[in-house]
Amino acid sequence: MTKRTAAKHKIDRRMGENIWGRAKSPLNRREYGPGQHGQRRKGKMSDFGTQLRAKQKLKGYYGDLTEKQFKRIYGEAQRVTGDTGENLIGLLERRLDALVYRAKFVPTIFAARQFVNHGHVLVNGKPVNIASYRLREGDVVSVREKSRQLAIIAEAIALTERDVPDYLEVDTQKLTAKFVRTPALSDVPYPVQMEPNLVVEFYSR
Repeated sequence: MTKRTAAKHKIDRRMGENIWGRAKSPLNRREYGPGQHGQRRKGKMSDFGTQLRAKQKLKGYYGDLTEKQFKRIYGEAQRVTGDTGENLIGLLERRLDALVYRAKFVPTIFAARQFVNHGHVLVNGKPVNIASYRLREGDVVSVREKSRQLAIIAEAIALTERDVPDYLEVDTQKLTAKFVRTPALSDVPYPVQMEPNLVVEFYSR
């Protein structure tokens, strides 16, 4: 489980952006960082600071992954042929918790991780409770029969602040989602600009 579940709004305020596009984000009320010195933190950022911020923002978006987890995913993206930044996004979007969130089975990425961990999800008809499980193109994710009446699902489906991307095929009646293809950066509906190229620069120093 992520250590940030109870303090996820701090990520928004630390980044100075509403990174999930949520109506409840504290940035909708005050656009400065947390703490008594939050309003004094603006200033010119160094190249290193810009790269670090890009990494923190992307890492935070996916449930504030640990540095070890994120660096491992980056290492895999680097080893695969093609653009490392694009590969990184593709690998992050292939996580099971990311798909559960994208399919709107739950309202937040943090809830998605918990939803998977608590055994509410099947992949190709088999139970999987590992949030970092990596999906393949064509895999079908579904909500277990016993879990389909959970209030959190109806709440998430009713949300208007985000749409299901076109690299998923979602049936909201049967609560199934097919992972059609691995997305490129331009396919992913981030509410704010993500800059994986800066993440690559950060780790390439």
